[in-house]
Amino acid sequence: MTSSSSPSLSTTICGNLHLDTCIFNASGPRTGSSDALAKIAASAAGAVLAKSATVLEQTGNDLPRTWQSDAVASLNSEGLPNKGIGYYLSDEAIAAAGAKPYIVSLSGHNLADNLAMLKQASATKGVHVSAIELNLACPNVIGHPIIAYDFDQLATVLTAVQALMASSSTPLGVKLPPFFDGPHFEKAAAIINQFTCIQFATSINTVGNALVVDSVAEMPAIRPKNGFGGLSGPAIKYTALANVKKMRELLRPDIAVIGVRVGGIESGDDVFNMILCGAQAVQVGTCHWIEGPKCFDRITKELQDIMKRKGYTSVDEFRGKLQPWSKEGAAKSRDARRNASEAKTKTGNSAAPSNALVVADTTPLYAVIAVLLAIIVGLINDRMKNQA
Repeated sequence: MTSSSSPSLSTTICGNLHLDTCIFNASGPRTGSSDALAKIAASAAGAVLAKSATVLEQTGNDLPRTWQSDAVASLNSEGLPNKGIGYYLSDEAIAAAGAKPYIVSLSGHNLADNLAMLKQASATKGVHVSAIELNLACPNVIGHPIIAYDFDQLATVLTAVQALMASSSTPLGVKLPPFFDGPHFEKAAAIINQFTCIQFATSINTVGNALVVDSVAEMPAIRPKNGFGGLSGPAIKYTALANVKKMRELLRPDIAVIGVRVGGIESGDDVFNMILCGAQAVQVGTCHWIEGPKCFDRITKELQDIMKRKGYTSVDEFRGKLQPWSKEGAAKSRDARRNASEAKTKTGNSAAPSNALVVADTTPLYAVIAVLLAIIVGLINDRMKNQA
């Protein structure tokens, strides 16, 4: 790789679905309309993923239903507001994706809804839809449990989905909630591995049933579900990494793992870590919500800069290559932090004297000027009195 060339961020999922860039949007805010999808398509995002759809259009939960603290976390209980599956399969929505792969996300209220939408979406293969993401992880639909946490229900749903998709060539994946206990990781993966129709797994959705309290008003920060909602952003970054790593270890090799950072992807370094843990591609959620589609351009450049420094020419070279902890690695990391700290201190010290001189010189100067002006005014007054 020459110093002027850019490392390749391209990836392939589902066997033959090529993405020029391994980074694209998560289904969620800024994905509900053709205008929003067109803005994603115009960015450096490698694909365009539409809002999770229900059979019919719905407005979602009552407002206010979101809370945000950029440096800490975000909370939402949106309740899947969307325009309905018909809209996301319309020419208007599909055209918004331009030449980039267009992926639809489905989140029916029940199995019958999901099967009906799957039938509609899979019938458009080759003309409209590049892949389908089946959302089994939404924690914010009032009265409906998270499907993937009920392992019996998960198996039942996927059995029906397998039967429906047996004659379809449309790539299908499932969106998963975060898991926290070893046996739960293993059970979920074992169930998914039984179904050949599943070609990718998106991990993770928000951490459900979080609560933010407004101390001033002494009430929850959002209105729906008595204030309980899905937690996203930096606060769940490390949960997301762990889920991607575990799912990559446990799922069939032919199932691509797509890392979703409603768990806090904000930088190229975050994406780099996800790929190290085995992600074939990475979706950006919360940062896209806050920053808009320009985040894809920035994050893409940051990832390429990291790869250049490390000598990687493609994401394939370090995908899934997370090294075990070692004394040598820890020492290398400490040295890097120390060098960075010393460089920062040195830069700060070299600049400090200049700033200090400015303050030291200008402050007395103002005082001198003030004194001189006072003397001049006094002399003028005395002269005027003498003349009088």
